[in-house]
Amino acid sequence: QVQLVESGGDLVQPGGSLRLTCAASGFAFSNYAISWYRQAPGQEHELVGTSPSGGDIANYDDSVKGRFTISSDIAMKTVYLQMNSLKPEDTAAYYCTLHCHYWGQGTQVTVSS
Repeated sequence: QVQLVESGGDLVQPGGSLRLTCAASGFAFSNYAISWYRQAPGQEHELVGTSPSGGDIANYDDSVKGRFTISSDIAMKTVYLQMNSLKPEDTAAYYCTLHCHYWGQGTQVTVSS
């Protein structure tokens, strides 16, 4: 069955960096794009971006463009979310998802001094 497992969340100071990992299994990874969402307390899920797939490049929400980068390792069936220049407003639980049908359990990112 499809499994998505996120890791890498942590407490980081403003301006710092983190790399989140989404390990995927149970489907033909190379055929699909994986999206990252985040949810802050009391707020709706927000799309962060979607991995490159099938010749398409990665795309990002305007709030993270230039700071976040999504990449894929097909051999490892893993998608990465590199987050630089982190801001307190980036604090949220981060989830990877396949077509918004399958979701991981999430990993918490807290940006605070």
